[in-house]
Amino acid sequence: MLLQVAESSKHYKYRVAYQGVPGAYSEMAAYKACPDAEPVPCEQFEVAFQALSQWTTDWAVLPVENSLGGSIHTVYDLLLRYRLHIVGETSIAVNHCLLALPGTKKEDLSRVLSHPQALAQTDTYLRKLNVVKEAVDDTAGAAQMVARQQLKGVGAVASRRAAELYGLDILDEDIQDAKDNVTRFIKLSRDPLLSREEDQQQPFKTSIVFSLKEGPGQLFKALSVFALRDIDMTKIESRPMRSNPIVLTKSMDGSQVGGRQRFNYLFYIDFVGALSDPVCQNALRHLQESAPFMRVLGSYPMELELGGLDSNTPFDSINEA
Repeated sequence: MLLQVAESSKHYKYRVAYQGVPGAYSEMAAYKACPDAEPVPCEQFEVAFQALSQWTTDWAVLPVENSLGGSIHTVYDLLLRYRLHIVGETSIAVNHCLLALPGTKKEDLSRVLSHPQALAQTDTYLRKLNVVKEAVDDTAGAAQMVARQQLKGVGAVASRRAAELYGLDILDEDIQDAKDNVTRFIKLSRDPLLSREEDQQQPFKTSIVFSLKEGPGQLFKALSVFALRDIDMTKIESRPMRSNPIVLTKSMDGSQVGGRQRFNYLFYIDFVGALSDPVCQNALRHLQESAPFMRVLGSYPMELELGGLDSNTPFDSINEA
């Protein structure tokens, strides 16, 4: 379900969906990616996909990978299910804060709430506090819960903005175990981004998903279409097919008797290049010769500086530059 948004004096022409409640890192990414759009909070990832598909919003901004936690598999699965298009990307350098009710001290805490990823990213710090970790749906939701329910002796790992929104004290900041903690987000639209080569002011990235035929060397053949053309692949991700996850391979004599079972995978790939580039077009045509299924998820401007925006940046200053 779409969550209620507090009234704002600012008038927005567009709307952008994100997962979480106000104060979530995804809200900051949505505002960075769509500065002229009203951020619309959604309870779950799929609700954000539905909001865009049903014309409730103009875009959706969702996380796809984190430098510490890896890929967000739910979002990858939803990309395949919904016919939406990636038209941009952005990233946030995540700096977690420890929040609690005003007047609370660190030694008063017995429990700390947050998203499972945030709890894992601050595990060493929290173990030193000797607190019980409790997982909830998102970081800002943890802060909201502590504030609304007036939970004494309970902390939340969330953003500085969440502390400001829900009237909590910041007991400590930058508490993540690894300081290089960056989350990458994609911007989704109902329509693909159409661009000509002469319009491109920065390098483009293209995202695709495909399956493979049965047999030895099929993945090598698929990836070679990029290597042969000096196309730089920046990411590869494999996911078992949801509709047909297990297949029986043939035995040495070509029959299925004596064969073995294996997972049937989809492969998600990002590579540097635009669909308007004839070299990339030829690579994808070549790939289709060995791929029973292939779909372009989007071709969009590539972000050149990962984590260029710090999550401690004041919300109103995100797009100042």
